[in-house]
Amino acid sequence: MRRVATRVARMIRIDQVWLAVDPLDMRAGFDTALGRVITVFGAAHPHHAYLFANRRANRLKVLVHDGIGIWLAARRLNQGQFTWPHAGSEPKQHALTQVGGDNEYVRCTDIHLGR
Repeated sequence: MRRVATRVARMIRIDQVWLAVDPLDMRAGFDTALGRVITVFGAAHPHHAYLFANRRANRLKVLVHDGIGIWLAARRLNQGQFTWPHAGSEPKQHALTQVGGDNEYVRCTDIHLGR
């Protein structure tokens, strides 16, 4: 099983990660998540990952364009929550850089998710 995970890690290259500040309903499927990416970020670009959290920040969805197709994955915490920026929060608290003036989304180079 370890070899498969290593091959997958090499196959999926992520150059940029984008965090959506507004929460996403975690019942959202592939089409809804892709629609949100297009609405908020303009398009799903190759080798980019787009992260969304729910309102309580205990669930996370990531949409990844790997250059060939699109992947959608989810993560749920049984305890605690992810450290997630809120609209109007200071991006430096989250090691993020704001892109765009409306504080709708932020671009980051390193993601540190807390519990």
